[in-house]
Amino acid sequence: MRTSHAGLGTLLMLLLWQAGVMLFEPPRYVLPSPLTVGAAFLRQPAYLLHHAMITLTEIVLGLLIGSTLGAAIAFAVAAWPRIGRLAWPLVLILQAFPVFVLAPILVIWFGFGLASKVAMTTIIIFFPVASSFADGLRRTELDVLDAAQLDGAGHWDVLKNIRLPLAIPSLISGLRVAAPLAPLGAVVGEWVGAAGGLGFIMMQANARMQTETVFAAMLILAALTLVLRLLVDRLTRGLAPWAHEQPEEPSLLPTTSRR
Repeated sequence: MRTSHAGLGTLLMLLLWQAGVMLFEPPRYVLPSPLTVGAAFLRQPAYLLHHAMITLTEIVLGLLIGSTLGAAIAFAVAAWPRIGRLAWPLVLILQAFPVFVLAPILVIWFGFGLASKVAMTTIIIFFPVASSFADGLRRTELDVLDAAQLDGAGHWDVLKNIRLPLAIPSLISGLRVAAPLAPLGAVVGEWVGAAGGLGFIMMQANARMQTETVFAAMLILAALTLVLRLLVDRLTRGLAPWAHEQPEEPSLLPTTSRR
């Protein structure tokens, strides 16, 4: 149902876009029509798809690494609270740095190739996953914890058998928020310095005032984002179906689940 709604919404947006261009007739370099953008794609599909695959590789690697690191750090904070009290403020300080400040530094450290873009994507993915999962691990109901301790369960037993399963919905919520952010990390890294990717195409086309090519790259990036979010939803639904028992509308902010 949501897929059909998204398709209808996309079609409506394209129709309004085309109608606005026909009505106001802006210069092509200001706002090309959907038909002009489609023609730009058809002129160079292999070129655009080649660079789309570069960006997709950066996105997938960054999403995998960032999600793994975020979940691992959140679990470590819950497993070793004393270490967590020292490490978590450092994580929050890193989160406060704007991505546009970090991107040039990462290019200096890792070069213009794949590594700097993956690092940028990893950083953007890391924080929503880590914060959501850590919040879920921390918010286990006190009555449940007290009952487990009265039953003789130790710290690791409670963490593994109670807190971790109950925090999975929060982890999935963080992943659902992080997935649409992954392309942002890759493209920001490509804007700062790259030899390929959709961000590279946008920079090159914008410098030549080829706005239709910029829009074509943007639409491909939007499609990749939607597909990535759908894949994350399908994967998490298969691995943890209980976390989707009460589906909610997509949110821009991480949410936690308390049971």
